Amino acid sequence: QVQLVESGGGLVQAGGSLRLSCAGSGRTISIHAMGWFRQAPGKEREFVAAVSWSGGKTNYADSVKGRFTISRDNAKNMVHLQMNSLKPEDTAVYYCALSPNTYGLASGSSVANWGQGTQVTVSS
Repeated sequence: QVQLVESGGGLVQAGGSLRLSCAGSGRTISIHAMGWFRQAPGKEREFVAAVSWSGGKTNYADSVKGRFTISRDNAKNMVHLQMNSLKPEDTAVYYCALSPNTYGLASGSSVANWGQGTQVTVSS
């Protein structure tokens, strides 16, 4: 069973940047699609970004396109989310997710493993 641990969250002013990381342990994540989701207080968890196992394909929620970049380092068993031009509405707990493939990842239906989450707070 793979375990996912997020890091890099924190408090930042609007317009600032943060880089989230997700480390896999127990098993390699290199053969799996990976994604990031977020959940704001009082709202449902929503898709943010996904990357294929090779890193060759990515997709993003419309709300973060052009501001966030997902990447992976299979040699280090890690996935990253670079977040630029942050807005107060980006405030949420961010979760790393592992899926056997990209199909169903954005909906969350194919997610096999979740991390524990890391808090991102953007002040105005």
